[in-house]
This record gives sequence, structure tokens and C-alpha cells, in this order.
Amino acid sequence: MKDLRQITVIGLGLLGGSISSAALLRLRSVKVIGYAHRPSTRRRAKQLGIASEIASDLRKSVSQADLVILATPICAFEEIFREIADVLPGGSIVTDVGSTKVLPHHWAERWLPKTVYYVGSHPIAGSEQRGIKYARDNLLQQSICILTTTAKTNLQAIQKLRRFWSTLGCTVRVMRPAEHDKIFSNISHTPHVVVAALINANSEEDLKYAGKGFIDTTRLASGSPNIWADVLLTNTNNTTKGIDKIIAELEKMKKAIKNQDKKQVENLLEAARRKRHILINYKIKKKELIS
Repeated sequence: MKDLRQITVIGLGLLGGSISSAALLRLRSVKVIGYAHRPSTRRRAKQLGIASEIASDLRKSVSQADLVILATPICAFEEIFREIADVLPGGSIVTDVGSTKVLPHHWAERWLPKTVYYVGSHPIAGSEQRGIKYARDNLLQQSICILTTTAKTNLQAIQKLRRFWSTLGCTVRVMRPAEHDKIFSNISHTPHVVVAALINANSEEDLKYAGKGFIDTTRLASGSPNIWADVLLTNTNNTTKGIDKIIAELEKMKKAIKNQDKKQVENLLEAARRKRHILINYKIKKKELIS
């Protein structure tokens, strides 16, 4: 990536801090600028040494960037696009790491100049932990990164981003924004809603008796509420359809249990067991899980 001289990462939480750290480690000739609006985050970022430079001025931080990566909550993207639009260098690439993509593409089309190239990115990495103190330079290793593109997306920008994420350890796949949002509603956004509902359906007193299985199952509920609210509210139609599908499956199980239909209960449980078995084998084959 010889033509990449400066990367600016906007937002230094778990994912932004990890991307910054990984870029600093793996792209040694590239200047990595990290921007955070909170002074406490900037102080911590400096202590951790996760970037070449920690910036307090958003516009200045991107004024010489070849690549700008937004790693803030999704609903902040539009305002950031609007604020940095007139200072971005011509030919620069803007991307983000948000979990929904249709609206970010719309906002980029509306606010970014034609001389700047936007491509959506979604590295499938992270955890329920939050904040820069959990950032690490190997977070992206053996993960998938989805690039989202439209018919208008610059092909050179796609190739540069593909190389960038590959250098950080990702396997890169490309799809349309609407396809991305539909898929990830089913496998990420709706499951988060289900896990939150599972926790909220129990009293704090009952939860004291929960075992490791319940704790493992409900790990997602520890995610940041402001980040996840943005995800759910920027993928409304897909997520509500996903909730309807979960309700339909629960109704099937409810009916079978109510009717004492052991065979149907077993069939539903076996279908889930078999699908998960196929999933795990696929992930092991692709080296996305260690057996």
C-alpha cells in the first residue's frame, strides 16, 4: 500500500482503537491519526500509544488523510460527513465500521464531495466489552470484513480498502448495502434483541441462580446500549421482520409444548442442533474458528 500515507480513525473505542493499533503495527510507513472528542479518551489513547498522533480537532485530523475510518456510533456519521466534507483531500477514501450500511451510503452520497470516494466497511470483530482500554492490535485477526458498494462506487477505492483490511488480518467479502443489512439483521441485530428480551424476562433475583450456559447465551446483552440503539434504529424494517420470524418460531415451540407433542419438540430442537452443527463445521473449515 505504497500510496497510503495517512490514515485517520475517528472514534477510539474498542474497534476504532484496535484498528488504529493494528494499522500502526502492520503499516509501519503510514501515519496513523486517532481522533476522539472526549479528553479522557485522548489521554488514554496517548498512554496506550495506539496511534502516531492523537488529535483533538476533527477537521484538522482528516485534512491530509488518504483514508478516513469512522468508528463512532452510526447515528453520528451524517454529522461527521457534513463537518469534514470540505476539508477532505481530493482522491481520499472514506469508510466506516458500522453494523448497518444503507443509511451511511445515503448520507455519504448526500454530503461527501464527488472527489472523495466512500465505501462501506463492516469488520465482523469485537466483543461485549467497550472502550479504548480493551483495544488490541490482533482483534481483527481471522475475522471477516464486509465491503458494501453500489453501482457508483469507485473500483480503485474498493481495491485499496480490500488490501487495507487484508493487511490487518481480515478475509474480505463484497456485497450491496441492502443485502448486508438484511443478512446482519438476521444473524446479529435480531439476536441482540432476543438476548435483551431473555434477560429482561427474568427478575434480578432469579438471575442469581443462572449457570454458565445462561451467561454464555446472554453475553450480547452486555453490549453498549447507545451503539446498539443506533444499529436497531438504522435497520428498522429488517429488524422488525426478524423479530416476527423469531416470534413465529417461538409460537411453534409453544404450541408443541402446550400440546405435549414430544415428537414436534424434538424435531424443532434437532433442526436447531443440525443447523448449528453445519455452521460450526463451516467456520472451522474456513479457519474462522479453531476446533
